[in-house]
Amino acid sequence: MDIKQIFKNNQAWINNKLKLDKDYFENLSKGQTPKVLYIGCSDSRVTAEDLMGAQPGEVFVHRNIANMVINIDLGAMSVINYAVKHLQVKHVIVCGHYYCGGVKAAMQSADLGILNPWLREIRDVYRLHQGELDKITDEDKKYKRLVELNVQEQCVNVIKTADVQRAIRDNNLTVHGWVFDINSGKLIDLGINFDQILLEIMAIYRLK
Repeated sequence: MDIKQIFKNNQAWINNKLKLDKDYFENLSKGQTPKVLYIGCSDSRVTAEDLMGAQPGEVFVHRNIANMVINIDLGAMSVINYAVKHLQVKHVIVCGHYYCGGVKAAMQSADLGILNPWLREIRDVYRLHQGELDKITDEDKKYKRLVELNVQEQCVNVIKTADVQRAIRDNNLTVHGWVFDINSGKLIDLGINFDQILLEIMAIYRLK
């Protein structure tokens, strides 16, 4: 994309918004009250607001390679804290996508330098579910299933955090695991049973 074109696009976007509402930007500047925290992948093909049909101010967004929630990642932890404790969002969505480059890289044995520590977190997901994944002989299906299992484990990582545990208890916060299918454009709710997951992990991770 030509850099100069970006500024032309920006002006066209401004003009379009003002045609619909002359006070649009004035109102936008007054603050944000999003109800959703979206944790997604940095992949350029997967834009959170577009795929959900959301407008500015409706979704608080954090993106990184392969939509990871790592407890020593200060960026992710700060976003979760701010969204849950201060913005008081009602929903946290972890959204992966099929044909994720990060997940694909984690399935390979290659030494990828600085990416190795990050990808190791995804490889740990494979290790946790190796029994299921090794039974899948079709590599494409295995790839897609690892994408889904990675979303599930990142949702578990969200639930492990103290801020989210308090918000589930006090504000009925809900955690969701989704996958975006690039082939069709559809969002898929994985239907993860978080009540069961909570029962299984809270004996270890519950914070009183």
